[in-house]
Parts: sequence; C-alpha cells; structure tokens
Amino acid sequence: MKRILTLVDDVYEDLELWYPKLRLEEEGWRVVVAGPEAGRAYAGKHGYPCVAEAAIAAMRATDFDALLLPGGFAPDRLRRDPHVLDLTRAFDADRKPLAFICHAGWICISAGILKGRRATSTVGIKDDMSNAGAFWTDEALVVDGHLISSRTPKDLPVFAKALVERLHGR
Repeated sequence: MKRILTLVDDVYEDLELWYPKLRLEEEGWRVVVAGPEAGRAYAGKHGYPCVAEAAIAAMRATDFDALLLPGGFAPDRLRRDPHVLDLTRAFDADRKPLAFICHAGWICISAGILKGRRATSTVGIKDDMSNAGAFWTDEALVVDGHLISSRTPKDLPVFAKALVERLHGR
C-alpha cells in the first residue's frame, strides 16, 4: 500500500488538502497528516478543521512514497520549520513524487530545491519562485520529473490526477 505524507498548519487551504487527500484514499492508499503538534486541530482558511495525526518532527521520508504540500498561508509558517525543509529535501533527493500547489511553493523555495526546474504556483508568489531559480509557468499543471505543481484550487482535478498517475508509475 502506498503511503503519502501531507503537512498541515493553521490557515491551510481547505480544498488543497482535502481534495487530493480524499482522491488518494480512493485509491486505497494511506495519507498521513502531520502538523507541528500531533493531535491538534488546525483551522483551514475557510474554517474546515484538520487534526494532525502525527508530529512533523517524527516523520521520515523513507516511510513514505510521496509528499503532498497544500497551499494557503500555512506554508509560510511551515517553511520556518527545519524538519519541514529536511523532509522536503529528502523527498526531492530520493526523487519521490513531491506535489505542491498554490503558496506551497514557499516550502520548496526555502528548501532550496527549485533552481533550474520548471514549476508553477499562485501568481502571488511568482516572483519568489523565479528569484529562487525556478522557471515559472502560468499553467494549470507543471510536471518536472518527480515535481508536480499547480496554481490554485481550480487546478485540483489535474493536480490530483497527475499525482495519482505518478504513484501508479505512469
């Protein structure tokens, strides 16, 4: 069974966490939600709560097949956590699927993994992405090797589909 790690903190984008999480679970895969504190409920931008079942500091990339980074404003807080950056770098180094959407590009920027790679994000962080060395493109979906990125919730259907296909080996 595939295991996917996703991260949460307050002011996460509700749809960008729940839509792919549920889609991955439809495949019969296990999605582990980790936050700064295990057992704590985090509030989404639109008020939907998400309880972290694990602490980010206890997570190891070797235990998972992919990393899903939802957007919202949570990534601005998460990228300050050295464990988040280490996890992101480990998934990247292992060339495991690393899917990020909207403002989640901030985590990849702070992890230093975007230089010379194609990616997209919300237009609000386009300059940040470009300044980090990414070749930013205004497309619904950008796949560069194991990196999967999308712009906003309206892109979730192609984003989730690309992650599912990648995990199936297609």
